[in-house]
Amino acid sequence: MDPAKASAIADEPMIFGLLLIISNRMSTQLDRELAEFGVTARQWFLSETIRSLFEEPPTLMELASAMGTSYQNVKQIALKLQQKGLLRLVRDRADARVTRVRLAERSEAFWRGTDPKGALFRERLYRGVDSQDLEAARAVLERMLRNLAEIEVLAGEAGARGRSRPGG
Repeated sequence: MDPAKASAIADEPMIFGLLLIISNRMSTQLDRELAEFGVTARQWFLSETIRSLFEEPPTLMELASAMGTSYQNVKQIALKLQQKGLLRLVRDRADARVTRVRLAERSEAFWRGTDPKGALFRERLYRGVDSQDLEAARAVLERMLRNLAEIEVLAGEAGARGRSRPGG
């Protein structure tokens, strides 16, 4: 990208575009880094979300919510990890309609093996970014995430109003 053209772009559209570019490039690079382990960035993220955020095996819906994606997407990723023997989809004991995602016994050793790659990747990604900038970036991204949640609620309400119309 031409730096002169980039500097002419206002902050909000530039940040929006940069977030999309960073997301795509980060996913692509992480896929390359994890290829030797036979997993994708999305598969790694699903497992890391379970490991980091849940004490008990989450439901597919809980996992989808935590990852900011759809139930169908999480189920598809989970099924692939189940085929690799890294997790199991199990019916909830209290409600058979609910599916929980449980890391398989062998997955802990497997993911421990990928941890050094992930740590090195993050170290390289954040190189030259000081702690104050990281704090500010975290605050901005968390605010944007809350704003997105509000947008989703409003979109859901608008969709419900549209469906409740006669003939709609």
